[in-house]
Amino acid sequence: MSAVPALLTALVLALVVPASAASAHPAPPTPPTPTPVTRAALDPSLVAGRGAAVAFVEQEAENATTNGTLIGPDRNAYSLPAEASGRQAVELAPGQYVDFTLPKAANAVTVRYALPDAPTGGGLTASLPISVNGKKAGTADLTSQYSYLYNQYPFSNDPNAGLLHADWWITECACVPAATTPTPTITTPFRPMHFYDEQRVLLGKTYAAGSVVRLTAPAGVAWTVIDLLDSEQVGLPVVKLKAANVLLFGADPFGRRDSADAFDKAIAFAKKAHLPVYVPPGVFQVNRHIVVDDVTIQGAGSWYTIIRGKEVALATPAPDNSVHLGVGFYGKDASVGGSHNVHLAGFTIRGDVRERIDTDQVNGIGGALSDSTIDGLYIQHTKVGIWLDGPMNNLTITNNVIVDQIADGLNFHTGVTGSVVKDNFIRNTGDDGLAMWSEHTADAGNTFDHNTIQTPTLANGIAIYGGTDNTVSNNLIADPLREGSAIHVGSRFGAEAFTGHLWITDNTTVRSGTYELNWNIGLGAIWFYALEKNIDADVQVVGDNFLDNTYNAIMLVADWPVKDLYSITNVHFRDIHVDGTGTSVVSARAAGSASFTNVDARNVGAVGINNCGTFHFTPAGSEWSAIDGGGNDGGGTTGPWFASWELPNTITCDDRPPVVVPPAPSAW
Repeated sequence: MSAVPALLTALVLALVVPASAASAHPAPPTPPTPTPVTRAALDPSLVAGRGAAVAFVEQEAENATTNGTLIGPDRNAYSLPAEASGRQAVELAPGQYVDFTLPKAANAVTVRYALPDAPTGGGLTASLPISVNGKKAGTADLTSQYSYLYNQYPFSNDPNAGLLHADWWITECACVPAATTPTPTITTPFRPMHFYDEQRVLLGKTYAAGSVVRLTAPAGVAWTVIDLLDSEQVGLPVVKLKAANVLLFGADPFGRRDSADAFDKAIAFAKKAHLPVYVPPGVFQVNRHIVVDDVTIQGAGSWYTIIRGKEVALATPAPDNSVHLGVGFYGKDASVGGSHNVHLAGFTIRGDVRERIDTDQVNGIGGALSDSTIDGLYIQHTKVGIWLDGPMNNLTITNNVIVDQIADGLNFHTGVTGSVVKDNFIRNTGDDGLAMWSEHTADAGNTFDHNTIQTPTLANGIAIYGGTDNTVSNNLIADPLREGSAIHVGSRFGAEAFTGHLWITDNTTVRSGTYELNWNIGLGAIWFYALEKNIDADVQVVGDNFLDNTYNAIMLVADWPVKDLYSITNVHFRDIHVDGTGTSVVSARAAGSASFTNVDARNVGAVGINNCGTFHFTPAGSEWSAIDGGGNDGGGTTGPWFASWELPNTITCDDRPPVVVPPAPSAW
């Protein structure tokens, strides 16, 4: 499935020669229609200074020139446009095309696309021709083998499968099917999701700004959906001469033989000789974990060094309950002290994970890694890109691209401290994009900063489950789909309590505030959830922008069975911009309070504060209060969003207010 590195293929493409003049008075050529550059399908000026610094530029197919069909916008789960960046894409019949005009010189592109599934599951493959300025420039090998999950958690690859949990309540019939007479008919495929994948292609030469890249839908499949094109100028491969080169230890750069043992030998030699390990351009097959400790592994760059693996079924489960092996670089387990001084940089990890099995250790990076760095990797088709089980300390994760994961993009699980995740780009995860999960031991003193998270098909862009003194800052989060939203603060999953402080500062979310299928209500772009404990640490939400919210911008909620046990307090919102809500700015469905200072809102579709408290509707008012810090301005269809008559605890509860679609975001 990988694009073979240019240095190995030695593919030489013909130069494009400009046409000669046809007449003495030629008509001026018609310039190509410019394709706008976006970030998270927004004008880049709206998200300046936020999100990851990346090498590529993004162009949405719905803004390009095409003879195909625009699909969307749509924010309802289980649809192709809903999972697309910006909630729109272009569908092509065989032979139809979409043209992108390059904004900058580029020699490489990434195509985000969807194909149909096979009738009985398992996916299809097809070849997508790429031309530039009318000349063939490459081919993208497309597949839907890593797409298409169906049904209830933990999902199925079978589009024809019946309910996995007939004893669970489902929204579709508002019932428990196994306890309902007559038994309701559930149509299949039931809840299809996770449609998209992406493919990188080196074009073999540099094309100037203004060149037109055409993607033409292949024959043999009913349709091809193009979501976007990323283009970039990829530099020369990194060469490291003073190193333990894996080729010298028997690694196969053509991917025909398993190179895991050669990697182990190179690592052992490098540690004795105090050298880094170098992995040159090539495609290396590795079908198990490479255990790393006190070692540097340097690739030639993620476009050139590709380490890929097959998923291998085990005859009997491993001690950790894995039932498969897969490619991954793992630190030693925390129970034996973990690994230290590990530095991974400049290569791709491409797995073969097609189903969600939570006991499987088939992640791109795993184990415990202290005093270490992970930089410049491209991780695709693993279960979780980076899942780290602490306790561990002082890890820096920067400049990575993590895409097309069955579950999370990255998870700090159990006692991760003093660590930084910065300038990473995460797209198309099947669970939280970035998470800190303080199960058993608190995550503490960590920072998620300047990351971009796009189109998580399930759960949240960024989720913080308990912990102490953590920071979420300067991130860009777009298009979460269901059972979560952009930023989540949750007392759940057995997490330790929130203590100390939690700073959530200068982030931008867009097209968030999703519909929660199980509750049949809308969430907030940022939402606080008290399920297992009070949330009462010092939470400061400062300088954030919540744009184009499908439902609410902010939500504070306790689960119904524990709504009289747990509350949410000590949360402070300051210097916030809310541009567009389908319903309210704040939805409160818990006991407690929050303060608001300089929160400006516009294009608000319902009452500014939808205050239900704990649904006892007492004469004294709601059990939740809005504290006025001053400077709260703006509103929408019902007047000022922070109106005096709502304060501090007036019951304004409308359980499911109608949605008023807001206009597109604009400069404040």
